[in-house]
Amino acid sequence: MSERESMPYDVVIVGGGPAGLSAAIRLKQLNEDLAVCILEKGSEIGAHILSGAVVDPKALDELLPDWRDDGCPMAEVPVTDNWHWLLTRNGKISMPHIMMPPFMSNEGTYTGSLGNLCRWLAEKAEGLGVEIFPGFPASEILYDDNGAVKGVATQDMGVARDGSHKPDYQPGMELHAKYTLFCEGARGHLTKQLKTQYDLEADCQPQVYGIGVKELWDIDPAKHVPGRVLHTQGWPLSESNSWGGGFLYHQANNQVALGFVTALDYANPYVYPFEEFQRWKQHPEIRAILEGGKRVAYGARAINEGGWQSVPRLYFPGGALAGCSAGFVNVPRIKGSHTAMKSGMLAAESIVAAIAAGRENDELADYDAAVRESWIAKELQLVKNAQPLVAKFGGDLGTVLAGLDMWMRTLKIGLPLTMKHHTDAEALQRADLYRPIEYPKPDGVISFDRLTSVSFSFTNHEEDQPCHLQLRDPTVPTRINLPLYAGPEARYCPAGVYEFVGAEEGEPRLQINAQNCVHCKTCDIKDPTQNINWVTPEGGGGPNYPNM
Repeated sequence: MSERESMPYDVVIVGGGPAGLSAAIRLKQLNEDLAVCILEKGSEIGAHILSGAVVDPKALDELLPDWRDDGCPMAEVPVTDNWHWLLTRNGKISMPHIMMPPFMSNEGTYTGSLGNLCRWLAEKAEGLGVEIFPGFPASEILYDDNGAVKGVATQDMGVARDGSHKPDYQPGMELHAKYTLFCEGARGHLTKQLKTQYDLEADCQPQVYGIGVKELWDIDPAKHVPGRVLHTQGWPLSESNSWGGGFLYHQANNQVALGFVTALDYANPYVYPFEEFQRWKQHPEIRAILEGGKRVAYGARAINEGGWQSVPRLYFPGGALAGCSAGFVNVPRIKGSHTAMKSGMLAAESIVAAIAAGRENDELADYDAAVRESWIAKELQLVKNAQPLVAKFGGDLGTVLAGLDMWMRTLKIGLPLTMKHHTDAEALQRADLYRPIEYPKPDGVISFDRLTSVSFSFTNHEEDQPCHLQLRDPTVPTRINLPLYAGPEARYCPAGVYEFVGAEEGEPRLQINAQNCVHCKTCDIKDPTQNINWVTPEGGGGPNYPNM
């Protein structure tokens, strides 16, 4: 193997999302002489970014105060109308806003493409001298002789599925840094390693997740109300005693972004998040908005839902975690980009101070302290029991209890109680305790099949490369998961990656269609035996989300 070349930087940032880009910009604002680079596994900045999104501009105001007048695409559509429906099978109950704490209001927020916001932030970062390398995933953590992180290595290119080198083989590059900031998003593959290596979760609850499935539609202009946002809960997940909810946001150019989040702590192995989304779209109130329109994009992504009690220690020798790598999503508000950005900014401030003091590759404990004293902490502490209350008591009673808890904390009479979490993997129960769920066939107009949907994510991977979905034990899917849990891999994946074949011949096996993968990480999270390990594929692979 050819020896890897190396490049030195002051700061290496893994991930070109809101947290990583905000960190880079803040670093250069504070010290323009710093050498800063961002590694992004997607083919371009924004290619792998997927969110609703309704954005609280609080962090953006702090980072770039003139953003509204500087061509930022997020400024196009302020939120003007906020609806919340409790759905039954054929009807709805409108929930008045007076029932919700004031911080649940969307006043002053904006709706649009988070991917496009990231593309704009990338332009700002590059204008300040930040080097951005899309299509180069960080695949390996590099350590110095003292066990501190000294940087990362990018993925080797041109490796065949059997491990041999193809004619276009190129070894990865080592990027060395005084500090390395990991902003990989939810369930980052290197972040997982860091949490284990440095026991970062020793004093926190395990992270829990939801799977968000999203579509972008062009709708009838007569039905389009720019700035209207709609959230739903209840049906259809109420039928399987699971929880989550839908969203539909009227954005620019007669488009709506709509999607459905299923909490991954569901017990019934027959729950099929993709099909729950398709069923939700057929609700009369939702269908009425979509009829006459056309779907133009599809995607899926895991979402951190653990809240404040699941935030790990944020620092380790040589680096830190920021954004969804750390888990700063405010679940009741369905927002996390503003907290992600703020964490990246705080990390940058800590790094600049450390480098100015002549330090490198040590622990950024002051960054962790700054986060825990910031408005990130204040915001997330108000809602810390919302997710576990709904998880414990169900969508109806849990929502009432969560609302009471949030109101009490808002009024500063909150109970001195922090509820705990259990991992999503251990929540899944045996299939013999449940009846299979019969989902309606897609009509091809409002609802669609999974493989057709994947084509609207524009995902692609070079076929002849090592499979990035690794089975720790290849016998587990057919020896345990299929007989005990009815093969949940075939349902929890929103891209049809996992398929059991050969059952009719009496020799079932799990077929992995890795080319379909949209990098949502659900398999890594929900597999009941934790047998699937998601690692980075070759650079530039995965979805290419437009306007998502």
